[in-house]
Amino acid sequence: MSETGKTKAKDGQALTLGDLRAEIDRIDAEIHERLIERGEIIGELINVKGTQDSGAAFRPAREAEMMRRLVQRHRGILPLDTVESIWRVIISTFTYVQASYSVHADMSGGDAAVRDSARFHFGFTVPLIAHTGAGAVIASVAASRGDLGLVPAKSVATSTPWWTALENEKSPKIIARVPFVERSNHPASFPLFVVSRPVEAAVTEVETWSVRVAGWAPLAARAVSALAEALVVPDAIDGAALLLSLPPGRKLPEVTDALQKAGSTVRATALVGGHANRYTV
Repeated sequence: MSETGKTKAKDGQALTLGDLRAEIDRIDAEIHERLIERGEIIGELINVKGTQDSGAAFRPAREAEMMRRLVQRHRGILPLDTVESIWRVIISTFTYVQASYSVHADMSGGDAAVRDSARFHFGFTVPLIAHTGAGAVIASVAASRGDLGLVPAKSVATSTPWWTALENEKSPKIIARVPFVERSNHPASFPLFVVSRPVEAAVTEVETWSVRVAGWAPLAARAVSALAEALVVPDAIDGAALLLSLPPGRKLPEVTDALQKAGSTVRATALVGGHANRYTV
């Protein structure tokens, strides 16, 4: 092999089809060996950190940084979709080896789209449990030792602001958003928040806030949309429950000030998690 990773011709002669297939077999065996070696290191990590007992193997900040580096170093003819999926499955599966968990998913936004996203990001080793409604997902996560939940990160037909169940300090929180690496024609593009019991090494480049307001009107909606991504569930009177995702550098008082100037009254606010800022390619 040359320093650039390309196969050399032997004695000035072009490599045969058999030579190239032998190289592929050699690389396949090396990849497998490296995965086995990674597993052995994870075994040592379990011994050092005791993650099998703690149920806390998730490191959202580390995972986001790993995916950023993956995209930055990728080159060649292999599609980024394939590379991202392989690495997501490796990360998720080895996390499962450290501390077994299940993924609970709200399928009300579309069964096929949510399943595609769940399998793309977590593979087939991690158990996937389907639910109808985000509330059931959050309740299952809250009752577990270390399970994850997938709930819609875009507006879906619902009369219940599921995120209010995250407001208590000890309640599950939003820890990630998928897909993290965004691009046109992403094969698992349905946007989902990842919900977990509070974890170490959480990342809050994007803060997520539950905000309840009175006096919700089109002017207030326009004021919010200029500052943050929002999920909105109007109430039976004139108010609304909002889930706000504040981009890096944006602070909640900027949004609440804008709401008040638009004629809304802010009744309550609660930080319900955060996630890494999406990486666009």
